[in-house]
Amino acid sequence: MTKTLFRLDNRVAMVTGASRGLGRRFALALANAGADVVLAARDGKRLDEVAAEITALGTRALPIVMDVTNRSSIERAYEAAEAAFGPIRAVVNNSGIAITKRLLDVSEAEWDPVIDVNLTGAWVVAQTAAKAMVAHGLGGSIVNISSILGQRTNPGIIAYNAAKAGLDHVTREMAAELAKYGVRVNALAPGYIETDMNRSYWETPPGKALISRVPMGRLGQEEDLDGPIVFLASDASAYVTGQVLGLDGGHAVGFI
Repeated sequence: MTKTLFRLDNRVAMVTGASRGLGRRFALALANAGADVVLAARDGKRLDEVAAEITALGTRALPIVMDVTNRSSIERAYEAAEAAFGPIRAVVNNSGIAITKRLLDVSEAEWDPVIDVNLTGAWVVAQTAAKAMVAHGLGGSIVNISSILGQRTNPGIIAYNAAKAGLDHVTREMAAELAKYGVRVNALAPGYIETDMNRSYWETPPGKALISRVPMGRLGQEEDLDGPIVFLASDASAYVTGQVLGLDGGHAVGFI
């Protein structure tokens, strides 16, 4: 029975921001667990490449170009996905952007896009998914991708931190309202994850200083994401809702 708890066979999952980075990894993890995966992002060419990786695993993939800052784009993409694959049972709300700028230097023109993508866009995706899940009556799981920076300060990325803190609370509010429909809403809050794009930074003195603050003494690796995302998307977490699951090697709690 334990083996089937973590399986997503005959289920459809959607991942936003699926064209690269963590989104790509989430999509591959869900496909490895048996899910057919709807891949949503703005970069259609990269989506096609991820879709090819998933079909090579033996499950179906549907790349759909979607802009999370546009409600009509989200609703059209969701309708097209369900028309092609059937009801979506799990949504991983991963799209995100950030700017690096000190508080006194951030303009509204720089602040607004970060909030639009990371908070408002995530909420609209989650709301769209929730409406469909309630209408289908099959339950479901929504996983908002947050960050440990929603729970602590880190000078220089105030808009991103504020958006992730807001997303944590949106997660709890949605969980409370949707539980009676069998729709679970949780958040996954990664810490520092090593990727091809940021690997060189971790060799610098500031990067090494950040690593030194992680109690487990290392950066997260992309494969560290696989278990938590499958857990939250599958029946293994059937009685878990309204939670923000940290994935940070103990960084948020720090050293005793």
